[in-house]
Amino acid sequence: MPLDTDTLAIVGYGRFGSALAELARSAGIRPIAFDTTAPVPETRRAASLADLAQRAESILLAVPVPAIPAALRDLAPHLTPRHLVLDAGSVKLAPIAAMRAALGTRVPWIGTHPLFGPISLARAERPLRVVVCPNDQHPAACARARALYERLGCEVIEQDADAHDRLMAETHALAFFIAKGLIETRAGEGAAFVPPSFHAMRAAVDAVRGDAGHLFSVIQRDNPHAAAARRSLIDALERIDRDLAGHAALDIPAP
Repeated sequence: MPLDTDTLAIVGYGRFGSALAELARSAGIRPIAFDTTAPVPETRRAASLADLAQRAESILLAVPVPAIPAALRDLAPHLTPRHLVLDAGSVKLAPIAAMRAALGTRVPWIGTHPLFGPISLARAERPLRVVVCPNDQHPAACARARALYERLGCEVIEQDADAHDRLMAETHALAFFIAKGLIETRAGEGAAFVPPSFHAMRAAVDAVRGDAGHLFSVIQRDNPHAAAARRSLIDALERIDRDLAGHAALDIPAP
């Protein structure tokens, strides 16, 4: 039986999986999903992973990064060379290693990172961007992933997995690290007003608490470059603090 190219199968129907299903529906793609813990509407529910794989060509893993190896282990027996498996993790090296080990050359797969979440989708923020990491074992998978995401209304950026994780360590991970520190110090909490300089920081704090708070450990621990990025920031802050204590003349350089 030919696989349906107008259906997107989603493994995991949590906050991101369900939001992605709505995005697919609005783009004219029928979403179906399987989840053993989160409830899936009956009209979108697959009876099993085998049922899911029989009904769609593209299968997106919308499970936490640490759960990807187990999801692949359970899904792999039901896959064929006609399928395309994509992950949606915020880090790329670990999920790609898991897909390479579980699927290899037998089933096309590719690492992807949608740079948006449930809150940004609910706010209809645009543009929606997705990083796609080309796969040497399945060269055609990149074009297939691009076509899928573009159909969902996304802009696609191709990037090497290691370069992606380095950039995320210097940006995503550090932003959440700083926000976590602000949460721990309760900076600005309960204030009737804050200066404009703090508004962007408050947005980062809100993101950690809301849209991606559950991703904090993954962003920090599963990205092999995050620890070095944190250490570099801490060293810089300690150096600035010493200079301030020593009354050195300090300015923030212009861009």
